[in-house]
Amino acid sequence: MANRRVVVTGLGAVTPLGNTVAEYWDGLKAGRNGIDFITRFDTADLKAKLAGEVKNFDPKQYFDAKTVRQTDRFQQYALAAALQAAEDSGIRGQIADDRFGVYFGSGIGGFETFVNEHNTFLNRGPQRVSPFFITKMISNMAAGMIAIQLHAQGPCLEVTTACATGTNAIGEALRTIRHGYADAIVAGGVDAVIHPLSMAGFINCQALTDSTDKDCASIPFDKRRSGFVMGEGAGALILEEYEHAVARGAKIYAEVVGYGSTCDAYHVTAPDSEAVASSKAIADCLKEVGKEYPADEIYLNAHGTSTPLNDKTETAAIKKAFGDEKAYQIHVSSTKSMTGHLLGAAGAIEAIAAVKALENNIVPPTINYKEADPECDLQITPNTALETTVSLALSTSLGFGGHNACIAFAGI
Repeated sequence: MANRRVVVTGLGAVTPLGNTVAEYWDGLKAGRNGIDFITRFDTADLKAKLAGEVKNFDPKQYFDAKTVRQTDRFQQYALAAALQAAEDSGIRGQIADDRFGVYFGSGIGGFETFVNEHNTFLNRGPQRVSPFFITKMISNMAAGMIAIQLHAQGPCLEVTTACATGTNAIGEALRTIRHGYADAIVAGGVDAVIHPLSMAGFINCQALTDSTDKDCASIPFDKRRSGFVMGEGAGALILEEYEHAVARGAKIYAEVVGYGSTCDAYHVTAPDSEAVASSKAIADCLKEVGKEYPADEIYLNAHGTSTPLNDKTETAAIKKAFGDEKAYQIHVSSTKSMTGHLLGAAGAIEAIAAVKALENNIVPPTINYKEADPECDLQITPNTALETTVSLALSTSLGFGGHNACIAFAGI
């Protein structure tokens, strides 16, 4: 079967900047910082005090009290984002159940549930462990529950590639629709691991910043950067075969025009400083795009974690993929400066940022940028959003384990 065109017809988001796509995008445009001191637990014994917490989220807006009790926070975020995207798309009742799929990932799954039930086991005995422990914990249950809610009986996969999870889920959904195995797929990612134990683990592997200044914590590409800030949330996109979307009169945000996926095969946490595989993921994505765009009409939402190694390696990868001359002309930013790092959800919400940048011809900023780093010398859209023509928008993700992914969107 010839490759079929795939478009985006729905968006949904739960983020530190707001619990809808409109709130999230408004925050990005305004350069609003969603990072602040952690409110859910005492951080006295932790070096890291800041996070991008989801605020004012009410799961009962989406499902009943029984479902809330039987689900972990990560499932609630995922379901909320997916239901938003489905509503936005108007896909319900417009597609055969067996042609509707879900590709939704989580880097870690129900971490909070795992810790709580482990403590129950130790303190109160095995008989007191919740009968919902397993279904609240396992990572695939976000995808499974979305499928149940939307009666999507087509292909359903949980993707786990650490920080590249959301991007890989979207990319693999693209391929599935292209090759005729589904007509529409809910694709995205989720994580909810702002918890003392996970924070301690990330601190001790030297990944998190210990800055206590929220405006000097997640500062991608800035020479002062010292580690990432933990975030949480979910992002969902409805990917749909173009002719199917047109036939039902769906709103089309963008076409998904490219995808690349590689592995550094180098180290469990550190990126390969030579950027061989990470640059190839971007180059493979651009090859699939198959069309030249003016460099100053290209926006790249960078992974940009604010860690010393990631940002300079990603800069090198972008230069290798585009060539030095073009790399310096494209617009780049890291929206993690406003949200922190959402782990498995990062690629999904950043893909949404890329789609919205394309739709509105606005490049969101990298906020709190003050001190230039000669090893991160691209146009990173410092501090203020830029109104400019955006014809091609890309989003890159680089995960622990060496996972690299890049996705590209263009207008119809």
